[in-house]
Amino acid sequence: MTGTDVQKEAEDSGPSGYAAARLRLLTEEARSGPPRRAALAELTDEWLTGLFAAGSEGLRGASLVAVGGYGRGELSPRSDLDLLLLHDGSDTKAVAALADRLWYPVWDLGLDLDHSVRTPAEARKTAGEDLKVQLGLLDARHIAGDLGLTSSLRTAVLADWRNQAPKRLPELQELCAERAERQGELQYLLEPDLKEARGGLRDATALRAVAASWLADAPREGLADARRRLLDVRDALHLATGRATDRLALQEQDQVAAELGLLDADALLRQVYEAARLVSYASDVTWREMGRVLRSRAVRPRLRAMLGGGKPTTERSPLAEGVVEQDGEVVLARAARPERDPVLPLRAAAAAAQAGLPLSLHAVRRLAATVRPLPTPWPAEAREQLVTLLGSGRPTIEVWEALEAEGLITRLLPDWERVRCRPQRNAVHLWTVDRHLIETAVRASEFTRRVSRPDLLLVAALLHDIGKGWPGDHSVAGEIIAKDVAARIGFDRHDVSVIAALVRHHLLLIDTATRRDLEDPATVRSVAEAVGSQGTLELLHALTEADALATGPAAWSSWRGSLVADLVKRVSAVLAGDAPDDPEEAAPTAEQERLALEAAATGSPVLSLRAQTEPPAGQEPSGDPEPLGVELLIAVPDQPGVLPAVAGVLAMHRLTVRTAELRSVHLPDGLDGSVLLLDWRVAAEYGSLPQAARLRADLVRALDGSLDIAGRLAERDAAYPRRRGVIAPAARVSVHPAASRLATVIEVRSQDAPGLLFRIGRALEDATVRVRSAHVSTLGANAVDAFYVTGPEGAPLPGDEAASVARKLEETLRG
Repeated sequence: MTGTDVQKEAEDSGPSGYAAARLRLLTEEARSGPPRRAALAELTDEWLTGLFAAGSEGLRGASLVAVGGYGRGELSPRSDLDLLLLHDGSDTKAVAALADRLWYPVWDLGLDLDHSVRTPAEARKTAGEDLKVQLGLLDARHIAGDLGLTSSLRTAVLADWRNQAPKRLPELQELCAERAERQGELQYLLEPDLKEARGGLRDATALRAVAASWLADAPREGLADARRRLLDVRDALHLATGRATDRLALQEQDQVAAELGLLDADALLRQVYEAARLVSYASDVTWREMGRVLRSRAVRPRLRAMLGGGKPTTERSPLAEGVVEQDGEVVLARAARPERDPVLPLRAAAAAAQAGLPLSLHAVRRLAATVRPLPTPWPAEAREQLVTLLGSGRPTIEVWEALEAEGLITRLLPDWERVRCRPQRNAVHLWTVDRHLIETAVRASEFTRRVSRPDLLLVAALLHDIGKGWPGDHSVAGEIIAKDVAARIGFDRHDVSVIAALVRHHLLLIDTATRRDLEDPATVRSVAEAVGSQGTLELLHALTEADALATGPAAWSSWRGSLVADLVKRVSAVLAGDAPDDPEEAAPTAEQERLALEAAATGSPVLSLRAQTEPPAGQEPSGDPEPLGVELLIAVPDQPGVLPAVAGVLAMHRLTVRTAELRSVHLPDGLDGSVLLLDWRVAAEYGSLPQAARLRADLVRALDGSLDIAGRLAERDAAYPRRRGVIAPAARVSVHPAASRLATVIEVRSQDAPGLLFRIGRALEDATVRVRSAHVSTLGANAVDAFYVTGPEGAPLPGDEAASVARKLEETLRG
């Protein structure tokens, strides 16, 4: 039977004919989705038009109007009918009688009805008082009666909405936020409400209302398709249950999946999650744009008055090479060339997360459209920017979602596709697999001060459940994937094996601690054999806690934490050996020896800058050499204040220190004194590198006291507005008395920041200790620095004095 036949049957047979035609339409296997919803709305229009005609003989100035979902022509099988009987007020008795002729047949068929009878003035007044009524009227559609009456109301309501938008849109945003708080996020729930949850049909409707205001608009690409998929699922849910429900309960998911021709309930949920994620992201972008427009409207008149009517300029603050902040968002610099800079997406993302700012939609789309793929293995900067992004805490989530919305994550990490939007049918888990991995990285960022290799911790957190997209034990599959991913993003062979081991054994500690006898030596030995080293054990302990905390409140407790800590203590004792001897000092290279001799002969600092293309020690070369940064070699006659002076000069010139080593060089016989050799790997925050001659001139001034480094850095900081940025874990300073026979080792773990090494060096100078050697590394946004210090006479510090130095240094970094 065709759609025309169905309508004719409804027209010929009255209410019973409409019911039969409706049933026939809903059971047609050949028709579903938008065509069926439109046909159902059209069929209902025809039936109601007949009822209106029969009950309105002689009545003028009245019309029947569909609003809400019915007004949009989106009738699901059990949707209620949202109807407005509009009249001009000239014959209220006749209108009341007409209302009875309309409403009772609907109720008699058992259909849900949301109805009202109003004049245009009453409708506008009610809309002004009730936001939900106003939203429904934005979709008003004429069914029967006086078309002019309906059209005039539509025009007036739309004009009211646009005039009142600066006031009503914040109300709508608050309404959406309150609903999300109550209902949760559709893209993660095992039994989601397709309409009310965040990212559901209500939010999609809200985006239409924002667009109708002309103040802001949602990113439209894919939005209509996401809305259609959610409506299709709701249709199937109504048919499967026979009820007007929007909650996709577990017991109905297989039947709904079958109704839609999907493989199983997991395929159904993944489709729902993908649609919800798109709606949620579009909502975030739209509300942010709305806020920007409203702030601009509020500020513009004042600025014009201050500037004498001139056009205000938009401030752009640099964040990184090719990345700036503008209007509270991270955008690409005007000179940025994504097509020539494959690291730019990660650099922009890391800068945004560190600043606690969103990536602009335009920037992400430009990156997705033009950026070149990263080479394999990734260059060092790309790996460092990924680690920085993962270590940025909560802001990481929003930035990651922006990259994922435009397909950049799966281009960077193709294995991500298998876990994207993948449901976890376990009541303990709060999130989908992909969101759980990001949540674990966020939790792990809180523990970066507990481990000596925070970069390995963060990457392992990102990958620990990557095997859940494959059949079999996800830990075994994940180990294989993690090896491939870690090698692709540029870790050396040793680090790849550590990351793979962490992924393979990420459940080992919690399972053993809660299910095995820790008093049995065999239990502890088996864990020690699996872990292999103290460093891996330290990382695995932090990963275990981060994973549990990211799973949900039922997965971690103080009791579980104490059991795991006890196991770690026992395993550590098994793995412990004798304290290591001092590392042998490598002989200086010819270049280093040349600089040292020149510094000794001239009595002043000398330096050289050169591109570093050789891989670090322990990392094998692969393919064409990639620039790893710039190597800065400095030789300085041994004197107080060298470390803070050099570090301060580098900070003044906006040079980021990736690695650094400081050590004394023994001069050949016949030459008096000693020379300090500093070997740095540096990179410009943005812009080009300074000239070596200028660096040397500033270093000479810093050493003779004529350059006020602290004052210059303070002035520069004051020139830029403070951003909310990332709230990083507090700095942690510890003493390792057994790590060296010749010096006291003080280790600093802190958030990297401009001038950090200058502050550390100055604090050590103030403590009147001598830095015998230093080993500085920056892993993403985390600094892990070790300083071998002695007293003025060259001996290791007494225990209480070392503890006092560490305590004061920690206070300085936290101040």
